[in-house]
Amino acid sequence: MKIIEISELSEWTDKLTVGEEVLLNGYVYTARDAVHKKFSELVSEGKELPIDVRGAVIYYAGPTPSKNGMAVGSCGPTTSSRMDKHTPMLLDMGLGGIIGKGERNSAVVESIKKNKAVYFCALGGAGALYANCIKSCEVIAFENLGCESLKKMKVENFPVYVAVDCHGGNIFEKTK
Repeated sequence: MKIIEISELSEWTDKLTVGEEVLLNGYVYTARDAVHKKFSELVSEGKELPIDVRGAVIYYAGPTPSKNGMAVGSCGPTTSSRMDKHTPMLLDMGLGGIIGKGERNSAVVESIKKNKAVYFCALGGAGALYANCIKSCEVIAFENLGCESLKKMKVENFPVYVAVDCHGGNIFEKTK
């Protein structure tokens, strides 16, 4: 198992291989369908995104409201393929990593390779457990989207698996 500081992800991407278990530490951004659509609109209008995606990690999740003094409630991954249309654009802008669940289309896999990024899978159904790894959460943009707003979360020992590596390894191809 590898423990990776997200701020150092670019130093790790070429060393990561499909199937490896990783614990992530640092900051991730949450972004689901609606935020990705807004990102695409902003880019097509020539406007800046509300975050610098270079080297960043986006987690396809929409955390529920916090309970019992925790930073968030349940915070499990959503199906990644819903963001496939927008993902190559973000990877071309320097996005370093993605966390979600499920298979990616060939354009995303090729973009991960081209941009030396990584796609991590989180376990579906484990949102309550993932909430224990989230130490802070703040809305960054699109507050009107509620739980699907763009958020910045600090994670500690957040468990994921390498699903697509920058060498073209793809866990979903290995299992077919």
